[in-house]
Amino acid sequence: MNRPTCIVVLAAGEGTRMRSDRPKPLHVVGGRPLVYYVLDAIEIEGVLATVVVVGHQAAWVEKVLRERSSRIPTRFVEQFEQLGTGHAVSVALAAVSEVMGDDDGDVVIVPSDTPLLRRVTMAELVQRHRASDSAISVLTAHLADPTGYGRIVRARDGSIERIVEQRDATALEREITEVNTSIMVVRASLLGPALRRVDRRNAQREYYLTDVVAVLHDAGHLVQAVVLEDPAEATGVNDREQLAVAEAVMRGRINRGWLQRGVTIWDPSTTYVDADVELAPGASLLPGTVLRGRTVVETGASIGPNAHLVDSRVGQNARIGAVEADRSVIGAAASVGSYCVLGPGSQVAPGEVVAPGTHRPS
Repeated sequence: MNRPTCIVVLAAGEGTRMRSDRPKPLHVVGGRPLVYYVLDAIEIEGVLATVVVVGHQAAWVEKVLRERSSRIPTRFVEQFEQLGTGHAVSVALAAVSEVMGDDDGDVVIVPSDTPLLRRVTMAELVQRHRASDSAISVLTAHLADPTGYGRIVRARDGSIERIVEQRDATALEREITEVNTSIMVVRASLLGPALRRVDRRNAQREYYLTDVVAVLHDAGHLVQAVVLEDPAEATGVNDREQLAVAEAVMRGRINRGWLQRGVTIWDPSTTYVDADVELAPGASLLPGTVLRGRTVVETGASIGPNAHLVDSRVGQNARIGAVEADRSVIGAAASVGSYCVLGPGSQVAPGEVVAPGTHRPS
């Protein structure tokens, strides 16, 4: 059954554990802001619009997101007080209603700090939600160490009875290994009334979005869990350590993708390729190569070892040693020796040989 869908992205949090002036959704993995990956994952069939809830450094977050092109219209609403995830979604309800009109569709709610989430996962979550005719469907995962996550408490019939946050959980509840990923789909007509019944009687004195699960379950509605096959997809980024973990996983995904498309990567463990880099089949990356930004490498080109290219273009069959290049163009069949530095706007002509150690400031 097809129903209109609106996405709500929660991007208002300060992310104090990152210890940075940069808003958490704008921290970078694979050369792109965390929230960009989330927005990619939710570009599924039937989405009418995305409502992004901003708060901390709202103008900065909104500016960066407006720079990203998308086929799905994006609206922004601001959460002026940080009163919890339930409050954040409540702030978004007016915009959701404008998007939905008189149609009773589905609202997909996602945090902005889960860069490893896949589009196929989101499509399956929505499909299973509709097939079961659930009031709410929660994406869950089984973790060997569930510390810090909300625990899934199931009813006898296997449905979700409630979600209890770590700080509010009993010792027995903390032994549960099935956790909330903070990603869910809710029937639009039920979301508002459920949120109005959520209070702040908890350890953090916040309005928990997760409390709508118990509200809808107790009202007799079906609340189902959709369990992730790969728990890594639900990895949230709350501090620098988790950012490094996400970076490593993303780098592995990117490198495997290029290997499958015919690019030679001599040592994937020491090769760093940003998400927006373009590589042609037949290109070869030697150990220690770092390709950043919108670098393009054409077929037959060999890069490295220990090259560092930013927003540069390398032509067919070019040979690049341990070179630093920034916004440079290296022509086809050119050869650039090791320890060369190519500054912004540098041009290496097709077939040109640049001696090792050459420094071209621009």
